[in-house]
Amino acid sequence: RKQATEYSTSSSDDEFEAKPSLTHKAKRALRRRRKLEKETKQLIKQEELKRLHKAQAVQRQLEELEERQRALEIFGVKLERELRGESDSGTKDETQMLHEWFELVVEKNKLMRYESELLIIAQELELEDHQRRLEQKLREKMAIDGKSK
Repeated sequence: RKQATEYSTSSSDDEFEAKPSLTHKAKRALRRRRKLEKETKQLIKQEELKRLHKAQAVQRQLEELEERQRALEIFGVKLERELRGESDSGTKDETQMLHEWFELVVEKNKLMRYESELLIIAQELELEDHQRRLEQKLREKMAIDGKSK
């Protein structure tokens, strides 16, 4: 009995001595994990800011594009009236007005293509945000322990 008691005491002493090193290892692993999580959060935040700046730039470009299209539309209406003879300005040559008209059409088509590209970029950003939110939800669901699932 005495030997068994001594044996159990010594084994519990060994366990006690092993715990601090295990605790130290656990603390170190926890610190590393927290540091990694912090770095990951910082990267995610930086990516979000980049997407936000890109979205703001796209929005500004779309607004500028809309203004240019309006100006072209106004000029096009004026030019069309001159071509039809509805306007009093007879100073321009008809070939010159047709040339301006075709340049106007080419410019308007360029603006429409550019607008399409900007809308695609905006939709891409929106989809990236949606994907990020879904991934976050998935991470939250995966973090739930097995019994709660």
